[in-house]
Amino acid sequence: MIYKLTGSLQNYVWGGHQYIPQLLNIPAEENQYYAEWWLGTHHSAPSTIEVDGKNVLLTEFLQKNPTALGAQSRASFGDELPYLLKILDVAQPLSIQLHPTKTQAEIGFAEENAKGIDLKASTRTYKDNNHKSEMMIALSDFWLLHGFKNKSDIIETLEARSSLVPLAKKLHEQDLHAFYADIMQAEQAQLHQWLSPILLENQAAYEANNLDLTNPDYWVLYTIDAMNISLDKLDAGLICFYLFNIVHLKKGEGIYQDAGIPHAYLRGQNIELMACSDNVIRGGLTPKYVDIPELLKIVDCREVEPKIIPSAPQDARIFTYATPAQDFALQNIQYECGETHHLKAQSASILLVMKGQLNLRSETTALSLKQGEAAFITANASYEVEGLIEGYAVVAKLP
Repeated sequence: MIYKLTGSLQNYVWGGHQYIPQLLNIPAEENQYYAEWWLGTHHSAPSTIEVDGKNVLLTEFLQKNPTALGAQSRASFGDELPYLLKILDVAQPLSIQLHPTKTQAEIGFAEENAKGIDLKASTRTYKDNNHKSEMMIALSDFWLLHGFKNKSDIIETLEARSSLVPLAKKLHEQDLHAFYADIMQAEQAQLHQWLSPILLENQAAYEANNLDLTNPDYWVLYTIDAMNISLDKLDAGLICFYLFNIVHLKKGEGIYQDAGIPHAYLRGQNIELMACSDNVIRGGLTPKYVDIPELLKIVDCREVEPKIIPSAPQDARIFTYATPAQDFALQNIQYECGETHHLKAQSASILLVMKGQLNLRSETTALSLKQGEAAFITANASYEVEGLIEGYAVVAKLP
């Protein structure tokens, strides 16, 4: 069976004003932020499906029809949809963050419940008991931070800036975890000593657009500017631009974020697919709660060489992006007008039209979907995608 699916908007202040409304073909309210579009069953923003002419929460539908998930999904993940599909418009940098393993999430969620911390409290870290490994595919030029650089590269980066030379000397004598812990707990006076000379030195070049985007100095100034960070309230997360990999993804390329790897989206639009969780441990660049002890307990300080997921080849009409995830996989389906693909959903799937228009048909149902529209497809359903206007769709499913 296939059902028309409607997601949920998230209006976080780091979002843009136009991209998501244009993608979804909905009117944009003046001065409203459109940061994320969620498709899934997360309890904070479940999607709805159309059943017999009525809108029903997808969570309620699956409670009554758990076989729609598929035997493999139920055996591995119980009677819940294991993934969450999102569209993001990152107009301002997001917080530096990382996500727990499944075991860490279960422990943290139980501990905060035992302490009586409300699920919506600003000091709540664990919103659920699941891990949040995630992948993303860029929908534009996209910039992000991803994991610690090689220690030798960090030292070289620090030594190239006179105010950070003391940090380079310090790192020679420490492992990355101890070094990172000291930075995240640094006092304002110390942060000012490290950063103010860099700001003074680079301000004119930044204003004249003469700083390369691979230069961490650019992103420090950009973030201070975009997030309106006061120079007397500097954020320890700013130092992380010198510690983490600065990654540039071209449209169509992607990356996978494993548990514990610190990362931050800086600018651009993307598709994001993740284990169904909203557990975020923040590491700075945010007005939200930063739990330093939990951050230092969860953070993975291994040196990371970013592994770029290549874009879908033009000649591959149906293509699945490769990641190590067990909870989700993302498929790309390209179509021209009149081109038809025959598929079978082994598990419950979500199809989202990214461009163009298509007919989606099963034995019992037919839907016409245009850009920004989506469908929920039950496990074991055979279906066909017929292109009406050239474009592509993505399908979230199990691997």
